[in-house]
Amino acid sequence: MLGLTTLGMVHTAISLVAVVSGFWVLARDKEISARSSLGRTYLLTTLLTAATGLGIFQHGGFGPPHALSILTLLALAAGAAAEFSGVLGRWSRQAQAACYSATMLFHMIPGFTESLTRLPPGQPLLPNAEAPELKSIAGALLLLFVVGLGTQLRWLRSRATQPLAPARA
Repeated sequence: MLGLTTLGMVHTAISLVAVVSGFWVLARDKEISARSSLGRTYLLTTLLTAATGLGIFQHGGFGPPHALSILTLLALAAGAAAEFSGVLGRWSRQAQAACYSATMLFHMIPGFTESLTRLPPGQPLLPNAEAPELKSIAGALLLLFVVGLGTQLRWLRSRATQPLAPARA
């Protein structure tokens, strides 16, 4: 199906769950956190997406998608360290937000790339992952991330004097 291996299909299915749960938790809670079940779903499926992505070599050897998987794993680890250890003191929640939200950007870049170079089947919109349009899309995604993160950090700062909300189901 669309030139995907079995691992590629599993990876894609897991990543779709991650993206939907990520947008949902950001819309609902304004942050991604392991304190909610939806946040945990996003974090787990993002971890699984990054891990399975490391085993996909459809375009040859180690490449940019693999580097993005490693960045995702590092961002998840840094976000978890900030969330659970409080090592950064009053900045821990902002670091958690930045790290976990960056993983949404890391989902979007390969998501657009793979979708636009595979769909519609037989006549994809873009010829390959080096198409110049993808650079513009990546730039727009980066801008959206920066604006979204800035908005999120302002919201967190406004709530800094309030105690953490109890865990959501």
